Amino acid sequence: MKKGMIVLLVLIMVGSFVFAQGAQETGPTPEKPLKLRYAHMNAANSPNGLQADYFAKRIAEESDGAIQVQVFPSSQLGTITEMAEMVSQGSVALHHNTYGGLSTLLPELGLFDTPYLYRDVDHLLKATNPETSPALKELNEKLIEKRNVRVLYSFYFGTRNLTTNHAVYSPADLKGRKIRAIPSDIYMAAVEGMGAIAVPVDWAEVPVALSTGVADGQENPVSVLVANNLNDVQKYLMLTGHIMGSEPVVMNENVWQSLSEEHKAIFRQVASETRDWASEYVVNGEDKDTQTLADRGMTVIGPEQGLDVDAFRASVKKVVDARFGETWGAYYDMIRAIK
Repeated sequence: MKKGMIVLLVLIMVGSFVFAQGAQETGPTPEKPLKLRYAHMNAANSPNGLQADYFAKRIAEESDGAIQVQVFPSSQLGTITEMAEMVSQGSVALHHNTYGGLSTLLPELGLFDTPYLYRDVDHLLKATNPETSPALKELNEKLIEKRNVRVLYSFYFGTRNLTTNHAVYSPADLKGRKIRAIPSDIYMAAVEGMGAIAVPVDWAEVPVALSTGVADGQENPVSVLVANNLNDVQKYLMLTGHIMGSEPVVMNENVWQSLSEEHKAIFRQVASETRDWASEYVVNGEDKDTQTLADRGMTVIGPEQGLDVDAFRASVKKVVDARFGETWGAYYDMIRAIK
């Protein structure tokens, strides 16, 4: 090969490398921002909705406007199952859901919504921290590999309680009653373990299901009841406290990998900050929300009013152990070992 041709080839290779390096370094700017869609099922004014807005605001601030997260609340883009699939496919970048709700992507994620699993909120947040929880770190890797989705962070969104239109004091009082359940195995097991007939209904359809008698009751944190005025269609609130829940915020893996290291660091920082802000917000509001529901006319039944929480705990445990004990037992051991 002639010397001139060799020089030309070297110049082309160097030029290509420089161009590639320049393309890698060219990222979103305030003038040409990266716009990411964040879809969820909750009302914008709910704690879950507020944390999504808080996350979006802080990402914009920390990236100087180079990354803009556009939030779509109240199931505007689809059902909870459809939105989870949208993240996997990449049509939506971010989404929050219950762990049980995300079990359509990876069945094992449902174990983080197991009834009566956590000692307190601190234990819950440690067990659902994708950076440090042995169980979630393992399952997050599987979620990325199988479904192209990663758990970015989790926040406490409340402890779930039962609502119906008749007084309930023990599992026997739910015999033959239809209670709405999130369409996932662990939530169906929780409701059936409480003594009821589990009726899988997407969240967007719950108010209609309750008002038309498709379901006699449902279960959710008190903040959800307040934000969605479920006191209009439910008379009794039972403080069963059966599921202490955190909600994972998940992100499309291709979008995550497309971020620069600087922007990944911003996402990690804001994720940690949002987790703490949202969790504290919910903890501080639970007593107030319970009182709000009482003020709106709901009858609140707790242990002091004769609610047999131990009976619910034993009844639910029997069903959960039978269905998931062998399959998820090792993960339960990991979670219980967290200090």
